Amino acid sequence: MEEIVEYVKNKKEKIKEIVKNIPFSKPLKIVIVQVNDDPASSSYIKGKINDLSELNIPYQHLKLRNDIDEKSLLEVIDRLNKDNSVTGFIVQLPLPKNIDETKIKRSIDRKKDIDGFNPLSPYLSATPKGILEYLIDNNYDFNGKNAVILGRSEIVGKPMAKALLSKNMNVTVLHSYTSLEDRKFYLEHADLIICAVGKTYFIKNGDYNFKKNAVIFDVGISRVDGKLKGDCEPSLNCYFQSPVPKGVGLLTRLALILNLLEAYKYEF
Repeated sequence: MEEIVEYVKNKKEKIKEIVKNIPFSKPLKIVIVQVNDDPASSSYIKGKINDLSELNIPYQHLKLRNDIDEKSLLEVIDRLNKDNSVTGFIVQLPLPKNIDETKIKRSIDRKKDIDGFNPLSPYLSATPKGILEYLIDNNYDFNGKNAVILGRSEIVGKPMAKALLSKNMNVTVLHSYTSLEDRKFYLEHADLIICAVGKTYFIKNGDYNFKKNAVIFDVGISRVDGKLKGDCEPSLNCYFQSPVPKGVGLLTRLALILNLLEAYKYEF
């Protein structure tokens, strides 16, 4: 497997060429809507903005008041939906407790929903898409292999399962009600593991005898003593393990750009 940092670097060079040839008659633009001061969100947005600047993609970071009401946020989304100069936009999670997250996701025009949160969105959620694109580009053989996903969230676990099923994998989703005995069985028989539970070192060295060809993507991130940690302890005994940091986060940000370009062609 190609190192993720090198892979993303090479993909960005190709994207730069695509962006360079975009006609002036139809501009490309992304809007990032933020309604929180969450440190993780701010850090992620900073990374996105760095990517967009590097790729010369026009963007707007729309930072709204943390005490904004749901009606006002919906009005902002409606305006972005109708703005022909906006190719796509995202509403950064989490949202204030007084705002219905599901309602916000469903209010985004599916053609502009490059995060893939709207159930009718034509785009795969960024994290599953980033992982899938990386595997495809590295000629991973999906057919008949066993995939295990830890976590069943709407933005990672469930769409990841659906995407891998479409690639003819045998997919098992584990969660908080899965017994330790069953978890051990499924993980030790897995060819591909996606861990997205958000618990530091949920999978530790020595706990499982992974298959020699096992590929593990560490999605969950937590901050411990100022340092980023993943769901998986480093250097697990497997064929490939995505690092934390500079792993799945880079693939997620890359996938957002790919969805933006897809949205541009969708409208062209």
